[in-house]
Amino acid sequence: MMKEAWSGSFLELQTRLATIEGEIEMSRRYYNGTVRENNIAVESFPANLIARSFKFETGLFYEIEDIQQRESINVSF
Repeated sequence: MMKEAWSGSFLELQTRLATIEGEIEMSRRYYNGTVRENNIAVESFPANLIARSFKFETGLFYEIEDIQQRESINVSF
């Protein structure tokens, strides 16, 4: 009985981790899409005239430069 409860908890943990990874990926894509739209607006005429007068600047995309950080984290028990 105890082993079944542990197994169920482990499966729930795996599901939650997968959900969190998916949400993080969606958030990164949303952020980068928003930065892209902002950059286009700041650099395109006539919006660039207003952007310059209010000192709006282009944003930086979220990028992971270190190859090791790009790899999925392996969780072992």
